[in-house]
Amino acid sequence: MSQVLRAVNRVLLALVGLVLLALGGSVLAVGLGAQAPSWWIHDDRHDVLLTEAERTRWRDAGWWWPVVLAVLAVLVLLALWWLVAVLRRHRLAEVLVDTGDGEGALLRGRALEGVLVDEAGELNGVARAHAHLTGRRSAPEAHVRLSMEPHVDPGTALHDLTTGALAHARDSAGLASLPAEVRLRAVRHRPERVS
Repeated sequence: MSQVLRAVNRVLLALVGLVLLALGGSVLAVGLGAQAPSWWIHDDRHDVLLTEAERTRWRDAGWWWPVVLAVLAVLVLLALWWLVAVLRRHRLAEVLVDTGDGEGALLRGRALEGVLVDEAGELNGVARAHAHLTGRRSAPEAHVRLSMEPHVDPGTALHDLTTGALAHARDSAGLASLPAEVRLRAVRHRPERVS
């Protein structure tokens, strides 16, 4: 997640938290007997959120409750989407390369991913390779998926990937380590039809 998105996410979370805290705290204070301002939605501890007149005002309109439920459903879906977006692992945009001069250089994360995919795709029996980097730019983590031909030994493929593509990526970026999560999947071949 980029720095701008992180900042926007934190600001939105802080605003939503403050609004919910203020509303909840004020309702609690009124419920405990504190005097509410004249403009507040609750007058005293026996007041209700919606009066009977407000609840039954739109009873004859057949469109009202479906619209209310649809809006609430959309709000729930947006909240779930936000939660998934926050929890999802995002790609690393850049990797900090140690150049030995104390300054360092930045390597595009997609470039390193491309090298990993190209070198892993050349391994014996690999039909397709996919890689992405997560973590911090000073301590990246690789996530690699390999689609393997059925005849390939998974242990050999994992060893070749670790000593080949992953080691080359780690050494070329000047990293002390490059932890990796590797998922192997067999490619299914459809039997040929004889007519």
